[in-house]
Amino acid sequence: MAAATPATFAQDVKEISFINCGDELTAGYADYFAEWEAANPGYKVAPEIVGWGQCQDKVTTLAAAGTPVSLAYVGSRTLKQFALNDLIVPIPMTDEEKASYYNYVPDTVTFDGTQWGVPVAFSTKALFWNKDLFEAAGLDPETPPKTWEEKIAFAKQITENTDAAGYGLVAKTFDNTMHQFLHWVYTNDGKVIDADGNIVLDSPNNLAALTAIKDIVPYSEEGPTAYEQNEVRAIWLDGGVAMIEAGVGAALRAEEAGMNWGVAPLPGGPDSKGPGTLLITDSLAVFKGTGVEEQAISLAKFITAGERQWAAEMAQGLTPLRPLEPQTAELVAKTPYWAPFLDGIEFGGPEPLLTDYVGLQNVIIEMVQSVVTGAAEPAAALTKAAGELEQYK
Repeated sequence: MAAATPATFAQDVKEISFINCGDELTAGYADYFAEWEAANPGYKVAPEIVGWGQCQDKVTTLAAAGTPVSLAYVGSRTLKQFALNDLIVPIPMTDEEKASYYNYVPDTVTFDGTQWGVPVAFSTKALFWNKDLFEAAGLDPETPPKTWEEKIAFAKQITENTDAAGYGLVAKTFDNTMHQFLHWVYTNDGKVIDADGNIVLDSPNNLAALTAIKDIVPYSEEGPTAYEQNEVRAIWLDGGVAMIEAGVGAALRAEEAGMNWGVAPLPGGPDSKGPGTLLITDSLAVFKGTGVEEQAISLAKFITAGERQWAAEMAQGLTPLRPLEPQTAELVAKTPYWAPFLDGIEFGGPEPLLTDYVGLQNVIIEMVQSVVTGAAEPAAALTKAAGELEQYK
């Protein structure tokens, strides 16, 4: 289908084109579209399904060419760049709307005090461990590490007393290498960029994080730069590493594999204020110049409201964006392994919003890899990376 200025395909009916990333339309959306159309006569939602690998590029290409889609699923990390290039319209939240979300979720779509997207998907992480490997190494299989110091010590004990590595370290040239580094940042009260737009990567909190990564390298799988997050998860499922940091999908796979496993909040650093995690969201962005911006905003808010959003999240195995009750309490009571993924939100932090997300990603990956391979010491690598990020903020 063409994704241009909405065409009138029936008399007085205007199209709201919508790009939905994935292999199929998000669960429930067909019904939600019909409900919204019934309440908004004269408008018709026209969804297009685009695979994850091509989705972001297609949305960006259409917008840059002046033939934008009306509404699209995007990574929240891209919103600042879209906004600064005048490609999307702001979608301000009321105080009530902000308060309905978990802590920091509105921050993932905010810069210059304005919101530029409607959060639509949410990801948090927790620590998974193999209880059998803990026991084989002489550790209490029911007691996960609570601090970085314990995590490194446990990884060492496992490496030295079993055939497995203690920890699954992610360091491949891949986006989740940056994400995994940010778990260390946000479990030690660190930041990459502050509220005023200053790069604050080169801080004592983050130096401690990068130093801890260096310290755990000897007790990780061989050649961490060859592995991204899902590949490390596969090694864990196969019993090759004892501890990983992953999303809730790892719990489902561990159950299917019949593993003896546990999950807990991410261990904290010396300056930790409480359980933390990187808070990643995707968003619905409304593109400028379609003539149906107001209606697209209305649609975006309708399909992501309350119980509609909850149902879509549960169908996809996503962390809830809002602490709805009684749904949240029922979820944790029925499936206790969800608790750590919610507990880490309070002291978590968003993906840094810079004007060039790819530039940010590449700098952080290079920094981590230089330390993991021993090519640079943490302090020098951190200072170098902080300087390079200035051009991308």
